[in-house]
Amino acid sequence: MNVIDIINNSDKTVFSFELLPPLKGSDAGKIYRTVESLIDFDPKYINITTHRDETVFIEAPDGTIEKRTVRKRPGTVAIAAAIQHKYDIPVVPHILCGGFSKSETEHVLIDLNFMEINNILALRGDGLKTDHVFRPNSDGHAHATELVEQIINLRAGKYLEPDLKNTAPLDFCIGVAGYPEKHFEAPNIETDLDYLKQKIAAGADYIVTQMFFDNQVYYDFVDKCRAAEINVPIIPGIKPINLKNQLTVLPKLFNINLPQELAAEPDKCKDNDAAKVVGTQWAIQQSKDLVTHNVPSLHIYTYGVSDNTRKIVKAVF
Repeated sequence: MNVIDIINNSDKTVFSFELLPPLKGSDAGKIYRTVESLIDFDPKYINITTHRDETVFIEAPDGTIEKRTVRKRPGTVAIAAAIQHKYDIPVVPHILCGGFSKSETEHVLIDLNFMEINNILALRGDGLKTDHVFRPNSDGHAHATELVEQIINLRAGKYLEPDLKNTAPLDFCIGVAGYPEKHFEAPNIETDLDYLKQKIAAGADYIVTQMFFDNQVYYDFVDKCRAAEINVPIIPGIKPINLKNQLTVLPKLFNINLPQELAAEPDKCKDNDAAKVVGTQWAIQQSKDLVTHNVPSLHIYTYGVSDNTRKIVKAVF
């Protein structure tokens, strides 16, 4: 079932979560255990992240530096297919602009269609760590709006090769990202909302937000979207704090603010276990409040840790 249909056909907030594919060289056991630890709470769909190639520099025995290209977490399509067919839960693999050409994107979408996966999250993705600005691959997309347009073309059976005959349409439900505190590259929230509106106008069906820790930020973001005539469902993304250093690192990495009450917690937490308790309780409070406000779905970023997600969902649903 399509995510947008799940949301529109539900009379209450549904639950979903996000998974990381296993690191290269690892098996799928951990990711299956994560799903199985949460399946009793009836997740309606599961997102699977995608990771682009990275450039790394390795020092050889003779002291020279060798440049290599690696992908640390391959297997998004395979893991997505395995989970959907093993647990009969819709999956939402992430499709990126960064690191992929238009042709590679089309091939991935064809593969997903063959495997009866019809939900995707269309993202620009991050640039290479060695670049100061985002640079698309040769013959790749520079913006998520362009990626959405390619997917919409496939809905109409329009492939990159114009001479193909009797083409089959690929009917995907498309989610896109929204940034309640604006994307770090946007000069202001108004410009960022304009970019978001372009993605919706291109054909995206719903929005899932970046993590936030102050619910008022989300509610204000929804109001601003509605004022800008962005009327699709807006799903809040919740990130439970797992480690003490996340209380200082996450704001820097994601250009987000922490409420003062939460920002003061590092001084009180003696270790990661204490920080995890604080993070779990904060996420429970956030989630309960969001559910009382009838958000369409509660989307939790697990980052490979499921025990606190289980506590949150048990307390809320």
